[in-house]
Amino acid sequence: MLCQLARTFRFGLPMVLALGTGPGLADPMHGIAMYGEPALTPDFVSLPQANPDAPKGGSITLSMNGSFDTLNPFITSGSPAEGIAPYTFETLMARSHDEPFTLYGLLAESISTDEARSYVEFTLREGARFSDGTPVTVEDVLWSYETLGTLGAPRYHGAWAKVAKAEATGPRTVRFTFNVADRELPLLMGLRPILKKADFDGKDFEATALDKLTGSGPYIVADVDPGVSITYQKNPDWWGKDLPVNRGQWNLDTIRYEYFANPVAVFEAVKSGTITAYREDNLAKWASRYDFPAITNGDMIKLEVPHDRPAGMIGFVMNTRKPQFQDWRVREAMIELFNFDFVNQTITGGAAPRITSYFANSPFTMTPGEPATGEVLALLEPFKADLAPGSIDGYALPESDGTPQNRPGLRRALALLEEAGWTVGDDGILKDANGTAFAFEILLTIGQDEAASIAAIYVDTLKTVGIDAKVSMLDSAQMKTRTDTFDFDMTYIIRTLSLSPGNEQNLYWGSAAADTEGSRNWMGVKSPAIDAVIAAMLSAQNQDDFTTATQALDHLLTAGRYVVPLWFSDRNLIVHAKDLHHPETVQLYGDWATSYLPALWWSEK
Repeated sequence: MLCQLARTFRFGLPMVLALGTGPGLADPMHGIAMYGEPALTPDFVSLPQANPDAPKGGSITLSMNGSFDTLNPFITSGSPAEGIAPYTFETLMARSHDEPFTLYGLLAESISTDEARSYVEFTLREGARFSDGTPVTVEDVLWSYETLGTLGAPRYHGAWAKVAKAEATGPRTVRFTFNVADRELPLLMGLRPILKKADFDGKDFEATALDKLTGSGPYIVADVDPGVSITYQKNPDWWGKDLPVNRGQWNLDTIRYEYFANPVAVFEAVKSGTITAYREDNLAKWASRYDFPAITNGDMIKLEVPHDRPAGMIGFVMNTRKPQFQDWRVREAMIELFNFDFVNQTITGGAAPRITSYFANSPFTMTPGEPATGEVLALLEPFKADLAPGSIDGYALPESDGTPQNRPGLRRALALLEEAGWTVGDDGILKDANGTAFAFEILLTIGQDEAASIAAIYVDTLKTVGIDAKVSMLDSAQMKTRTDTFDFDMTYIIRTLSLSPGNEQNLYWGSAAADTEGSRNWMGVKSPAIDAVIAAMLSAQNQDDFTTATQALDHLLTAGRYVVPLWFSDRNLIVHAKDLHHPETVQLYGDWATSYLPALWWSEK
């Protein structure tokens, strides 16, 4: 039986500016919001999306494709086991996923900053402890921030580069002073995992290893079968179990991940009950294949979880470092040659809505086909001469005629390719002026069966215009190496975007990230305009200015034609064992990473 849940808090609720209200900005506070004030007062009992009376105990088994070879999720080498960071480590502040971007104290009991947000200071809770019983210290905090900011995966490096000084200002207080104007930085500093410095004494932080690390979070790693499974056990002595920000969360005693070589094996494990909670991402399969006995007899339940997150971007990304994808006309032709309506009908039964822009399904979206106006236009106009067509005047994805052949789309694609210097020879092969054939590889990970099916249809269409495209399947470790070094032509990309986009946008599509191995800028875009609007997002003083800058970014990314977009869902689809239960109130972000399932769930045997 489908279960539609009620939603409460919404993004559009008015925000109250902090200026002139509440305590002075330099006073210690229990929480901090990107704009305005936190929704919850200092005496809150639990997060509104949590059930503070949820029973404790029970277990859940989830699935993963591929394998893993390290228990350190903060490095670029190796493939880390799922769940290490959210289950075993904690941050100074914790997010409430029922607010666009608000943090409340976790390891830190308070946060303070000034009106300009030129610094942030945290005060550690006196009782904060690692799982081995040792205290979390200011020394651990400073070491963690510097290490994560300079070594390992680059996702923390950008914010650390904006720190002019990191210092202990007391036995339990630490302050970060910034060298740029960036309103998001105090919040980002609150979201860095705190590692135990002693764990790495005499060790190479960036080495791949299966050594268990010491965190302060609700779980410890109980059992590891390398590449096969990992089991987390609730720490009975978890120091933070009674904090309001944790009450009603992390209720299950055991969380286990089983790894599988392919999705077929995963689904068989779901049907047999080995996997007790599973996220389905295909609407057609959701409608057609969930009629196995465990569903019909009520042992497993189907659940739909709505959300208000942006669509993000899912599709086939073109690496503009490669010569054949540097011309926007070629990239537009690649989008024209993807017969969306036919592919969508074939794969999802036509049930999935198309991704029309990166921030669709949110207040940050541009309107497809509509020109930029007002403040958005003012942000874009200084770069007008260098922007792809449609960035200012309006851009919408090309539409097919609904037939499998889509001949109008083929003709438009060939015309674009010819303008860009590619013509079909007598041998039927598309070549440039030097006689070089248009050929490229679509790189996929083993287990991405749906993406492989989509790519197969796409490849057949590309052949009709003389393009030699092939699909290569790699294991997860090989794929990570290839994408980290940008050694691919085209690959499957998923970029989830939140209701509080910020510094991570530089990592996704900032110019500096284009040359930084391990960054998320797979498309290789280097655009002064994109850099400028991201800077405007980070320096925005209010929600309106922030929305304007994000809409400008949406114009630039969508009209840049870097990705062949697929589809998205405005709800998450979960099938779960009947003994697993969830709050009736759905948070703003819906089923977001681990913050909903399993964080808010409980078991009733």
